[in-house]
Amino acid sequence: MKRTFSMCVVLCLLMPSAFSQDTKTVDAELSRRLGDAEVSMPSDGDSPADAKRPNVLFLLVDDLGWADVSPNNPTTFYDTPNIQRLADSGLRFTSAYATPVCSPTRATLMTGKYTTRTGITDYINHLGGNQPGKWRRNTRLLPAPYTDPLPLGEFTLAEAFKQHGYATFFAGKWHLGVEGFLPEDQGFDVNRGGIDRGCLFGPGNGYFPPYHCPRLEDGPPGEHLPDRLATETVKFIEANRNRPFLAYLAFHSVHTPLQGRADLVGKYERKRDGLKAGTIWGKEPPVSVRHFQEHAVYGAMVEAVDEAVGKVLDALDRYDLAANTIVVFFSDNGGLSTGKKQHAPTSNLALRAGKGWLYEGGIRVPCIVRAPGLKRPGSVSHTPIFAADFYPTLLDLACLAPQPQQHLDGVSFKPVLAPGSDWTRGRPIFWHYPHYGNQGGAPAGAVREGDWKLIEWYENGRVELFNLANDIGETMNLANAEPERTARMRQMLHDWRTQTGAIMPTHNPNFNPDEEEGR
Repeated sequence: MKRTFSMCVVLCLLMPSAFSQDTKTVDAELSRRLGDAEVSMPSDGDSPADAKRPNVLFLLVDDLGWADVSPNNPTTFYDTPNIQRLADSGLRFTSAYATPVCSPTRATLMTGKYTTRTGITDYINHLGGNQPGKWRRNTRLLPAPYTDPLPLGEFTLAEAFKQHGYATFFAGKWHLGVEGFLPEDQGFDVNRGGIDRGCLFGPGNGYFPPYHCPRLEDGPPGEHLPDRLATETVKFIEANRNRPFLAYLAFHSVHTPLQGRADLVGKYERKRDGLKAGTIWGKEPPVSVRHFQEHAVYGAMVEAVDEAVGKVLDALDRYDLAANTIVVFFSDNGGLSTGKKQHAPTSNLALRAGKGWLYEGGIRVPCIVRAPGLKRPGSVSHTPIFAADFYPTLLDLACLAPQPQQHLDGVSFKPVLAPGSDWTRGRPIFWHYPHYGNQGGAPAGAVREGDWKLIEWYENGRVELFNLANDIGETMNLANAEPERTARMRQMLHDWRTQTGAIMPTHNPNFNPDEEEGR
């Protein structure tokens, strides 16, 4: 079946070079990029800008690990055929980065800014229990204060699309503010389930009704939340299929509580029984780390997300929208693999550690981008990209004006989607996590430049330096072997913190070294 592209999309693919070329050159470039695809031309009297702009579907999964999906890990314990289908039709990024926990990534996606600028450096606790003024854990440092909620003064991704006539939709987990700061206050026309925290943490029944979520009506008995959110997204797509839209589906899955559909749990229990058991647990001091994927309930949760992804992708096909829709698949942080054993359901190997850490297992996440007419299906890019990059990239792909005063830290990676591109980001990627998560990690900062990554631990100033090209598992600290590089990258990190207004953790006057540390 031929793909059909609007003239708006075609012109966007060729910008900026096409308009400086003669007609024959443009025709040749069109043929090279689109092959035998059909192009829908504007009617007489219409300008190219009047043609339908590309839609955007953003699929954000909560706590999904880099190694949880088959495109990154063909031997994964979990079945993800629909995510694989998306990868086979799009571009898979092997080095896509988020922040180590939830709300900071969500704020970065909405703003195109580092967390040091938004101030949202930790997950938002609506009771403030992780703010320094209410800190009760026996840790060497007091965590830095963080901003709550996402300020209305930020011109969000949704607002950027809405001002150009896009219908905007949000479903799922928001976690960026209370009433007055919810999705409908930040540029989304429709909000299905987005509140100050995950609906899972109220008085409801987790992934099954009753949800008791003020922005999502309870469904019938037996309904499952990932499928419900996909259904709401499909309804929005159907209702807006004749106008450009931004649909942002932010799953609660696969975050705890660990709950799965009984049929899928049974499937993975049987699958686990047939495994040749490996070494399940190791140590990531001071906590345990899972080294083997075999958790049946978690497997059920991953597959349920995959089914929901398939449901939405099928809707794009059914309404003949796939060829004119940009699709992004991303996770808000790495998989939950460290901490108390009952709370660590997955393994991120070959990556180190997981959610809450600045090792690769905590920040390198699954990422697939499918954009109309760009890149050969099933392509792979090893170019590092960061969550802040999606804001300018999506505007670029939709031929919308950039917002340079807003997405200060994002870089459009549209060029890497073109066939034969050797584009690189051109900027280091930085992290600042001045907090103690719930997974055993400690306050730290990091920077990746090329293949090199440096981590600085704030408790004692210790640094680690890794060459990720040779050591993706971060097993060999090269800080002593590369003193000049270590000093330069450390200074780079310090300068960045100063430039972006990073707030550091402080000494904890209540720390008792004779008691167990509260990591």
